[in-house]
Amino acid sequence: MQEGTLQRKILKIICQDGIGLIAKITNICYQNKLNILENNEFIDHYASLLFMRTELEGVFYKDIFLTELYKVLPKGFICELHSLRRRKIIVLVSKEWHCLGDLLIKSSYGELEVDIIAVIGNHENLRRLVENFEIPFIFLSHEGLTRLEQDNKISANVDFYKPDYIVLAKYMRILTPEFVDRYPDKIINIHHSFLPAFVGARPYNQAYERGVKIIGATAHYVNHKLDSGPIITQDTVHVDHNYTAVDMMRVGRDIEKNVLNRALYQILTQRVFIQNNRTIVL
Repeated sequence: MQEGTLQRKILKIICQDGIGLIAKITNICYQNKLNILENNEFIDHYASLLFMRTELEGVFYKDIFLTELYKVLPKGFICELHSLRRRKIIVLVSKEWHCLGDLLIKSSYGELEVDIIAVIGNHENLRRLVENFEIPFIFLSHEGLTRLEQDNKISANVDFYKPDYIVLAKYMRILTPEFVDRYPDKIINIHHSFLPAFVGARPYNQAYERGVKIIGATAHYVNHKLDSGPIITQDTVHVDHNYTAVDMMRVGRDIEKNVLNRALYQILTQRVFIQNNRTIVL
């Protein structure tokens, strides 16, 4: 990058809150001749924490800018400066096509700023769909393998392609703790229920048997506990006693792909902050 080039970047800060802190931060942006295009902040009054996302435009002298910021931020701060660029993702799938198909189309037509660099499936069903978009489809059967052996094969491919994120688009396998630990805060899952309701397999059947009046979908980060990672975004739709489990599944597919799309957009635009087991989205 040549010196003097006009750029846009996202500044993300998590730190202890304090009187005049936002003014100090924005003043440093001004002193560095950086224009604030958008600024959002949230204060967790229970933890006395400031979460701040600022979209900046200007000529960045990164080391100087960050050094000045570090001087005014309280101890224990987290400060990140992100470039706006297309991210790379690997998608893990099983047999269902709707979430993957939506991602493929949106990536291809610029609706999402991502390049899908590979799709890994434990079944062959979606190979043709993926290869129609001239993207590598890697078939890794789980038959006859332990979960750890399967995940090690996946890891070898992930490490080869080096994606920014791993997206589970209806990948119907439980990842091992070893795999999750290898990619902290980089694995995003779409679960077909309004969590924390109906964790695990066959949530639409669980919802039908319980007689619920709403169904939903949840996009969340993956942690060691099944379907219990920090929630990024959710949505619901009303149903009633006329809906069978199959009807719920049909309606739910649209919610699932839309929720996953919104979650990825928020992540790609650096709007998501993780605090313990929840997120703040600015």
